[in-house]
Amino acid sequence: MTTAGPAPRLRRWAAWLAAYVRAAPGTYIWLLILGVNTFALVRMSPRVRKYFLVSHSTNLDELRHHPIKVLISSAFWTENPRFGIWFVIFNLFLVPVERWLGTLRWLAVVVVAHVVATLVSEGMVSILINEGALPRKTSHTIDIGVSYAVAGAVGVLTWFFARPLRWYYLGATTAFFLLLLGYYQDFTNLGHLTAFLIGLACRPITRGVPGGDWRPHRPGGRPGWPFRRRGAAGGNLSPLRSGATG
Repeated sequence: MTTAGPAPRLRRWAAWLAAYVRAAPGTYIWLLILGVNTFALVRMSPRVRKYFLVSHSTNLDELRHHPIKVLISSAFWTENPRFGIWFVIFNLFLVPVERWLGTLRWLAVVVVAHVVATLVSEGMVSILINEGALPRKTSHTIDIGVSYAVAGAVGVLTWFFARPLRWYYLGATTAFFLLLLGYYQDFTNLGHLTAFLIGLACRPITRGVPGGDWRPHRPGGRPGWPFRRRGAAGGNLSPLRSGATG
């Protein structure tokens, strides 16, 4: 009697991984670009890196002169080139949201959160500069990264869970962003809280999307896979149509 080698198992794992990535194409394309850009950043000299990040930052000066450019480009760079951390965070929050809502609705949430939170935080900077509470040089500061979009995804993911788990999650995440702002009272954390609230406010686009009201276990004690479309054979969701017609 012969035993099967590792090849079939590896093929199954490779097929599962490919299907998992295909179900969240927007997130993984974003991660790929972020990884390439991080690779480039760590090879720049500190002076060149600072100049580059400032020129792609959503600070007041860049927003006045190149608003569309920096609102887009700032979402593909991070001030601290730590790709591993963002890889984990993207898989914890952005992947579940995209698999649940579909790419189009996922994109709407992260774009609105990123743009509005940026405008709110930089609007506060402008007010404080005009009142003399911040120096004029603050208009050149670095404000770049993906964290506002992530905070929006954290917020909208609240509506994925069934009660009472939903309220536990909401309480924990709300406390996190409030404590963050209370401990570090700066415009960046104001933006994080704003983006989180925007994600919460996106509840209307989640209604009717299959997969909401998820519980850790299905009735009868059977474990439920959280991102499997109800009634679907298998757990792979269509990246554009999943939830898009909800």
